[in-house]
Amino acid sequence: MSNIFASRHQNGGDDHDPACPVSIHDMTVAYHRRPVLWDIDYAAPQGKLIGIVGPNGAGKSTLIKACMGLLPLASGSVRFYGKPYRAQRQIVGYVPQRESVDWDFPASALDVVTMGRYGRLPWCIPPRRRDKNAALAALEQVGMAEFSHRQISRLSGGQQQRVFLARALAQDALIYFMDEPFAGVDASTEAAIVTLLRALKARGRTVLIVHHDIQTVREYFDEVMLLNMRIIAAGPVEEVFTQENLQKTYGGRLTLLDKAAQAMARIGRH
Repeated sequence: MSNIFASRHQNGGDDHDPACPVSIHDMTVAYHRRPVLWDIDYAAPQGKLIGIVGPNGAGKSTLIKACMGLLPLASGSVRFYGKPYRAQRQIVGYVPQRESVDWDFPASALDVVTMGRYGRLPWCIPPRRRDKNAALAALEQVGMAEFSHRQISRLSGGQQQRVFLARALAQDALIYFMDEPFAGVDASTEAAIVTLLRALKARGRTVLIVHHDIQTVREYFDEVMLLNMRIIAAGPVEEVFTQENLQKTYGGRLTLLDKAAQAMARIGRH
């Protein structure tokens, strides 16, 4: 690595437990050398619903994108059951923010969900009947089977979100990252998402969810990560989701940025 972070951590992944669904070690992410995430260490427990909570700009979406290699790491490493993402891509599902998707793309709901099967297909082989059937079953599971042939731009916001959840289901992953799946959806879609999450948990899946509504954290999640550029606290909701930790999470962003910037300046001088 040819930047100022390279001297901080030379880690080859030896500290990652191969039994851990998602293991993050000494992760730092920066834009134009300004830290966005700083010294992230986290081991996700197996088969839990995990909320990632923090203020706007805290790095929540950056965290899950960096885990999947969508953003580069300045330092550190991430492993999925002890292996890098590129070796485990087929077992990791992703539901992006709805606002980040080009909904004018000429594809039906079924086409989008079938994309979740591509990781299981041999190179240059089109989706098979079994893949289409799995996609239809996933649409049925989220209550969207009757809209399978509708163009995605003609669906409501809640329906679009259900389609992307169905795509993740069709992949039949072991680990799921979801970026604010509840944002901007109606009450019935929110209830459907909660039901789906609980079904995934019952099947032993591990789900990490960027979430903005602190009022529903205790109801929806088993574990919570309180994030504000670094992890303030993480663990079972009943232990971690306290008024003191929330104050630390939502009250100190500028102080954290200043401390990180000072640390980076010191590294750059050595």
